[in-house]
Formats: sequence, structure tokens, C-alpha cells
Amino acid sequence: MDLSGALRADAASLGFDLCRILRADDAPSMAASLGEWLERGLAGDMIWMAETADRRAHPRALWPDVRSIVMLGMNYGPSLDPLANISFPDAGNISVYARNRDYHEVIKGRLKLLASKLVARAGGDVKVFVDTAPVMEKPLAARAGLGWQGKHTNLVSRELGSWLFLGCIFTTLQLSPDEAETDHCGNCSACIDSCPTEAIVAPYRLDPRRCISYLTIEHKGSIPSEFRARIGNRIYGCDDCLAVCPWNKFARAANQTKLIARSDLLKPRLADLVALEEPEFRTFFSGSPIKRIGHVRFLRNVLIAIGNSANPDLAGPAEYRLSHHSPIVRESAIWALRRLLQPQAFERLRTACALHEQDKMVAEAWRA
Repeated sequence: MDLSGALRADAASLGFDLCRILRADDAPSMAASLGEWLERGLAGDMIWMAETADRRAHPRALWPDVRSIVMLGMNYGPSLDPLANISFPDAGNISVYARNRDYHEVIKGRLKLLASKLVARAGGDVKVFVDTAPVMEKPLAARAGLGWQGKHTNLVSRELGSWLFLGCIFTTLQLSPDEAETDHCGNCSACIDSCPTEAIVAPYRLDPRRCISYLTIEHKGSIPSEFRARIGNRIYGCDDCLAVCPWNKFARAANQTKLIARSDLLKPRLADLVALEEPEFRTFFSGSPIKRIGHVRFLRNVLIAIGNSANPDLAGPAEYRLSHHSPIVRESAIWALRRLLQPQAFERLRTACALHEQDKMVAEAWRA
């Protein structure tokens, strides 16, 4: 078996479903497109995109010595309909990738093991990256042949559909490259048509500031009012554009234990989630990517979902959060209560609470 074949065999033994290689010289330069993207303000609160733009432009800008890049894909496909939970407004909908362990932890350890096996066989230096590093994984994965970037800008695989975690190994070794994948979207517009907030503004163009995944995870402030009703019960991320892709006919359920959904995250009750205090939140989501957004953003998201539930029984749990220390949480609770309570009941609550509110944003929410 040659070196590339041995590498693929080792990758498979570690749970990776796809393994492809590209030469660093063949990596696409992202300087112009990334610069334009940043100039248009599309990064929103993701300030690290501008801070790391120079290193993201090309793999050699991050590590001048890299000669080959090994791109890895790990399947996290759901065993149930990923959109089924949308029809249960009393429950929170969590993106498929976040229904168990943080994938960074799952993948990085295995990347290190794979890289060490490569070095043991052939020498050279290596660096491993998964998501948080300044690496443009999706264009590199497409160039290596794992799949192509669909019209929603996410990677699509002919073998596994939409549900892929990506990781990569940079090495000073010269490895045999694979052929790039071609685009197979054709005339399909399913992902564009499915987006609740019309974040896919044109084929292959996403405005992250409209995307529910951005709004519920990366955005730090109050969620803009124009998107709140359209968020529905999505409390962490959104899978709509991924789930409707026709290439998912080839998808299969994840077989890695830490990537299989926890039963308590499949349909968690909003009433239970909004009642979590910060220590309970940290314990319940220990090891989960949800923990990284923090208690305030989590409560904000849950309160928006409660406001969309049309269930007046959730008014009590929402009212409890009017005393939270964060103005963002209090403002989200007011929005939810305005939608759940009868006008007279809301007016009584406003009269009782608004006079004591010191934060300008929250005071304006009472007056809206």
C-alpha cells in the first residue's frame, strides 16, 4: 500500500468517512473574495474573520512550509428527520450538529492521532486544524475532492450529502493529490427556497447577518425584530437548507457514539430550558457546543422561541426572566410576553415593571 492509501486506511480506522489530498500550490487564494466579503460588513459580530484575514487568504500564509493538505470528513447525519421538531412549538429545536458532544473535541484528538501515524510512516512536520483555526476549510475540501460548495455555501458530498464535519492536516510531505469535485447543484434551488430568513440572497451567496445559525450563535446582542417570528423554535442553529438538499438521499446516520443525538436534546421543553440557572445550564450542556454561547444568549434564544410558541402557559416562565440581570434577556422576555398575553394583562405587567427599568433598550421594549 502506498503512503496515500495507508493514510486513507488509518483515517477510516479513526472514524473519518472521507479523506482526500490537495497540494498547497493548488489551494485557491481567498484574499480577494474574503476581502470583498469583509468590506460588505457580512462578518457581523464575527470580528475574528477580519483579525485573521491575512492568514485565511492561503494555507501558505498560515504556514509557509506546507506542501500538502489532507482534508478529512466525518459524517454526523441524523437518524430522524432533522426538521420534525419544527412542528412542536413547545420544544426547542437544536441543530443536528449540536445534539451531543462538541465536534471540535471529537475530531481534533483523532486528527492528532492520524497526523502522528503519518509522521511515523514518512516523517515530515504536521499541523492539525478543525474549524476554529484561520483555515478556509470548505474551499479546500472542495479542491481536495470531498464535495462541492452548494448554493447555500455549505459543503455537499455525493457520498454523504450535507452532514459533514471537516478537519485538516497540513504537512511538509509531498503527497499524491486527488481530483477536485465539480458542482452538482444544477437548477435546484431547494436550499434557497427553504431558508426562513432569506439569508441565501443569491445562489452561492449567503448573508450571515440574516442566517438563523449566526443570529442564535454568533450574534451577541438582541436579535433584530424582523427575524424573530421567522426563527420559530430554533434555539441553536438551523438545518433547513442542509436538510432539504436532494443529495441527502445518499446520507446515512452517524455511527460515532459522541455524534449521535442525546435523547434529552431531541425535543427539550422550552419551559424546562428557560428555567435553567447558569450553573444548571453549564452542567446540562457540559461538553456541548451550546455551552460556548453562554447563559445569556441561550436564554435570549429560548425566550424568542417561547414568544413564537403561541402557548400562554409559557408566559409565567417568560415573566420570571424579567428580573434577569441581562438587559438582553429582559428585552427578549418582554417581546415574548407581548405575544403571549392578552393586551390588558400585558398592560398591567408593563405598568408594574416599566417604571423601575433603568436600561434604555429594555424601557423602549416596554413602550413598543
